[in-house]
Amino acid sequence: MASFTAKDVQALREQTGVGMMDCKNALSEADGNFEKAVELLREKGLAAAAKKAGRIAAEGMVTALVIDGAGAIIEVNSETDFVAKNESFRAFVELSAKTVVEEAPADVDSLLKCKAPSGTIEDELREKILTIGENIKIRRFERYEGVLTPYIHGGGTHAVIVKFNTGADTASREEFALFAKDIAMQIAAANPRYVDKSEVPSDEIEKEREILLAQALNEGKPQNIAEKMVAGRVNKYYKDIVLLEQPFVKDDKMSVAQYVANTAKSLSADIAVTAFTRYEKGEGLEKRNENFAEEIANMQK
Repeated sequence: MASFTAKDVQALREQTGVGMMDCKNALSEADGNFEKAVELLREKGLAAAAKKAGRIAAEGMVTALVIDGAGAIIEVNSETDFVAKNESFRAFVELSAKTVVEEAPADVDSLLKCKAPSGTIEDELREKILTIGENIKIRRFERYEGVLTPYIHGGGTHAVIVKFNTGADTASREEFALFAKDIAMQIAAANPRYVDKSEVPSDEIEKEREILLAQALNEGKPQNIAEKMVAGRVNKYYKDIVLLEQPFVKDDKMSVAQYVANTAKSLSADIAVTAFTRYEKGEGLEKRNENFAEEIANMQK
């Protein structure tokens, strides 16, 4: 039987950066020979992870989670959509979200250093890369505290977390929970960028005015008519990007602001939406561009 101690496993982990269980297995396979264990890990572990690290990871999933007044939204990417359905991968995403909630890391690098069942989150990530066989990356996360509502759509294609300003008594009521879910679903569906008009940078609106005025003038409208048209089109622009200005998706005869006010009146409470984050899986990332025939050809090579 191989002879090595827990200190040997720890030393191997520190030298190679590989998870504890992988180090233990390597020492067992190497009959306790430290240098041979390093070689085995390089051949089976680190080399494989390094090779996968260069591959495009634009699939995966997003999720949102709330625990005792703290919450997180996170995106973890993989190479293929198939992996997003893997229970081991999904468990890692949930573990990462839970760690964000409980440990409040400042950024992804800090999250990777947080403790996990098998060493650190980075160790868990490396183990998933090796066992699943794809490049996997924690891309981004946000953490909130307060009255929060999470929403996950399509099994992890979209996720939203919304922060509200209201009393604890109101937050515990079923009617508020239904209202809060409606707001989260509105954000998922309509993709606003700001809560209210005051958050929109003035230079963004000025730039939009310039573009809209140029469009109206190019349509042959006189200056005075064009300026009136711009005012109407700016209001439409607000409805596109500002949550409270948007038509409510369940009843487009009223705005989201009116829906909030109606709910507050119904509950005899003060309610305000104060912040939100919406993630869409893979948004802004380079996608793999391979067709099935090319994939088969590559496999044959």
